[in-house]
Amino acid sequence: MNTRHTDDNGEILWQPSAEFASTCQMADFMTYVGREKDRVFNDYETLWRWSIRERADFWASLWRYTDVIAATPWQRVLDNGDAMPGASWFPGARLNFAENLLRFRDDRCAIVFRGEDGEEFRYSYAELYRQVAGLAASLHALGINPGDRVAAILPNIPQAVVAMLATAWLGATWSSCSPDFGVQGILDRFGQIAPKLLIATDGYRFKGRVIDIRDKVESVLKELPRCQHRLLIDWQDCGTLPETLDWDGLVANADDPPPFAQLAFDHPLYILFSSGTTGKPKCIAHGAGGTLLQHLKEHRLHCDLGRDDTLFYFTTCGWMMWNWLVSGLASGATLVLFDGSPFHPAPDVLWRMADALGVTVFGTSAKYVSAQEKAGVAVIDELPLTGLRSILSTGSPLAPESFDYLLQQIKPGVQICSISGGTDIVSCFALGNPLLPVRRGQLQCRGLGMAVAVYDAQGNAVVNEPGELVCTKSFPCMPVGFWNDPDGSRYHAAYFERFPNVWTHGDWTVLTRGGGLVIEGRSDAVLNPGGVRIGTAEIYRQVERLPQIKESVCVGQPWDGDVRILLFVVLNEGVVLDESLEAIIRKTLRENASPRHVPAKILAVSDVPRTRSGKLSEIAVRDTVAGKPLSNTEALSNPEVLEQYRNRTGH
Repeated sequence: MNTRHTDDNGEILWQPSAEFASTCQMADFMTYVGREKDRVFNDYETLWRWSIRERADFWASLWRYTDVIAATPWQRVLDNGDAMPGASWFPGARLNFAENLLRFRDDRCAIVFRGEDGEEFRYSYAELYRQVAGLAASLHALGINPGDRVAAILPNIPQAVVAMLATAWLGATWSSCSPDFGVQGILDRFGQIAPKLLIATDGYRFKGRVIDIRDKVESVLKELPRCQHRLLIDWQDCGTLPETLDWDGLVANADDPPPFAQLAFDHPLYILFSSGTTGKPKCIAHGAGGTLLQHLKEHRLHCDLGRDDTLFYFTTCGWMMWNWLVSGLASGATLVLFDGSPFHPAPDVLWRMADALGVTVFGTSAKYVSAQEKAGVAVIDELPLTGLRSILSTGSPLAPESFDYLLQQIKPGVQICSISGGTDIVSCFALGNPLLPVRRGQLQCRGLGMAVAVYDAQGNAVVNEPGELVCTKSFPCMPVGFWNDPDGSRYHAAYFERFPNVWTHGDWTVLTRGGGLVIEGRSDAVLNPGGVRIGTAEIYRQVERLPQIKESVCVGQPWDGDVRILLFVVLNEGVVLDESLEAIIRKTLRENASPRHVPAKILAVSDVPRTRSGKLSEIAVRDTVAGKPLSNTEALSNPEVLEQYRNRTGH
């Protein structure tokens, strides 16, 4: 339902129909806990406040509502709940993550894989279970046990899902990266966790080319002396490697699988990695129970995901959104996996895939949406996208103009859910909501059970002014800790030093009076000219609206006792950065933002540096401009572009 109008909290672009608002799972859950607690929840705000005030009651109710499968029930919901870190959730419970994701074993479609060349595979829930059971039996025979690490260099293919679930079946810990990572980038990650098994493909396809990675895999294996087993998946017919196990033989062994390993709520399920642009990536360990419960909440309540839904997220196995996507199996949805370039063979390939496969929930990055608009993609008159009801976006702030573009050129009336969280919690702090309106440029709400606030520099909660996004109470999907951090000092330093006993996430954010959020960029990249803090997203929003500009990146540079703003722009083909264009950029920022947003210098570059997961790396630019050596260029997908930023700033 598209009802575009404005009130004091911002322009409303979408509101749920009365029928949807009354029948969605969020409404059903509200009724469910109302009966349980003998009280009335009339709106989301009341439900959210209860969920953070009575956290133990909320998470216990969510456990029951989502029917978490556990061999042993929990003894208590929460111990040491005021400590952050240090809280213990659901002590005594014993469960298995894979068992919960494999609860459906029927003939309905579990996974559809689509390659950039149009190749398609389908797995039913029954077939998925059979393959996972077979691989689990084979890995068990190889000696993969609870606590062992299984690492993977894989494209976003069904075998990656099978391998992760087989690993979780046995209680081992899964970690993956995409095959476009360089050797050193892979070793910076897997070298820290000493995997017992490495799983890889022979190659992958990108922009119509097959890339053979066998040499890369061999180089990685030489530097992992504790890796006892290697499994190669023949994906692109590139050939074999010596002493590698065969995938087809392992998954065929499904007759007598071992029982699901029943483990503690906080048993390590995943090790995910920070981007690592300022040093070796942090190894963030996530517990099985917290990940499961949080994803069930986000999928079923915030996304209204169910058995009739088809969920797609454009991601690689090196981004936490892959882990988030795969958990959709616990809700019985059909997952769509895509691997390859999202612009090959045409820039609208993902929308055409979504239309053909009946995708109902389409997830991507804000960068992808911006690139689609710049490429002039408009499918509104070509593709009905009949099933599509919501578009999710994360990775960076979704600009208000991107909301307009999706409604005007992709599908009118669709719910646009800008979501934000990250690798740190393998989930979201703020996200969509089927009960609330979508306001232009805003994330709809704070997630249930997440005590999210915005703090000023003194640690005071503020509304309608920018500050640090924080979470003031513990929650189940907090990391178990960092790998190889026995005293927890690195974990504590990452999130809890700024405000004691409060999680500081590192996002520069505004919490609106209506409960929505506006993310203005990473707080460690906030600009500070004249002592006024400015989020970089405010500048990108204005500059990238100009037809001459393809992309931009801005950083602060210490200068004459203050900070000046340097703006680097990537120009569209045929455009030259001359005095006239510089004047247009400055005028746009002065009139639409403020005089303080106007950069001291504007410089043209051919590209901006990005992490392997596609995020803009402002820190890499800032350090390069400052003449600092970058300690980990392997974290970037295009580190060579940084040479354009060195010694360019002049006086």
